[in-house]
Amino acid sequence: MPLDLNSQFALHGRALSVASQRLNLLADNLANADTPHYKARDIDFKAAMASATKDQVRLKTTAAGHMADDGPGSPAKVMYRIPDQPSQDGNTVNSQKESAAVAETAVRYQTALTFLNSRIRGLRLAITGSR
Repeated sequence: MPLDLNSQFALHGRALSVASQRLNLLADNLANADTPHYKARDIDFKAAMASATKDQVRLKTTAAGHMADDGPGSPAKVMYRIPDQPSQDGNTVNSQKESAAVAETAVRYQTALTFLNSRIRGLRLAITGSR
């Protein structure tokens, strides 16, 4: 029975993709911390990973008017963050929360990389033996 490498790496690859997308959004938020009327955006990491792990029926788009499938390969849903206390100029970025979210996401990214390296090392060992 052949080994499906996509299934071996899919979950961790999705975690890297979502974490990368979230880091980009958080960087945009921090860069616009002083921009009037800028609305902070974020991704619900847990919800994005939960949707990636579900067995979903993939829909085929056969016409231009069809909606795209939100399957495991699609980007995570971006939402506006609800501020605790918006500033006078309408900006909703909280630099401390953004920095904490960057640190948390960086840890998740590094964890996914560690799991992928472990998985690759295990496959390499299975293929080559103890050489």
